[in-house]
Amino acid sequence: MSVAVATNMNTINHLSSTTCKLPNLQSPICFDRKPFSYSLIPLLPKNLNGFSYSSSVSRRSRFILPKRRFSVSVEWQDCSVKMEVDVPVSVAYNFYLDRESFPKWMPFISSVEVLKGKPDLSRWSLKYNAFGQDIKYSWLARNLQPTPNQKIHWRSLEGLPNKGSVRFFPKGPSSCIVELTVSYEVPALLTPVASALRPFLESLLRGGLERFATMAKTT
Repeated sequence: MSVAVATNMNTINHLSSTTCKLPNLQSPICFDRKPFSYSLIPLLPKNLNGFSYSSSVSRRSRFILPKRRFSVSVEWQDCSVKMEVDVPVSVAYNFYLDRESFPKWMPFISSVEVLKGKPDLSRWSLKYNAFGQDIKYSWLARNLQPTPNQKIHWRSLEGLPNKGSVRFFPKGPSSCIVELTVSYEVPALLTPVASALRPFLESLLRGGLERFATMAKTT
């Protein structure tokens, strides 16, 4: 065997001993034998099976686990009740528009304040004792464009996340059906009793509509 051939064979054996395959790469990557020096790292793809790496050359190269985003599951619940009210649909609609009168007939609403100069905005406060706890929340709500004598709907802008609507269906010249739907994000404080929260709130809404029906007759 000639010296040139022997030299080439030694070179091939040297390269074979320093060749390794990384996962998901199309061809082997060769690293030189200098300690901790990875001159071909900048040629690697930026992501290897979910791992990222730093392309700067340092004495100790390492793969860095990606930062994982942990999302907290947010539970929303919908409550809906409806009731016949013995007043014309226009009377029920106009009475419901008076948001500041809500604390008079809705048991868990402690106060409502319509913002001056911004009649579509209102601040709400909730206060009620339930499940052995004093429950207090507040929020700023915006009334969306209503449909006269048919629909009023809203959504919260800050505070307790909630949204909802009330619909009015004429049943005759002197009566109508009022359907109230409320959707809300279950507060963390009440997550342990989330399964009991919907029927409990629906009973409160139903009781509120009963008082609403009584008071609407006196307007």
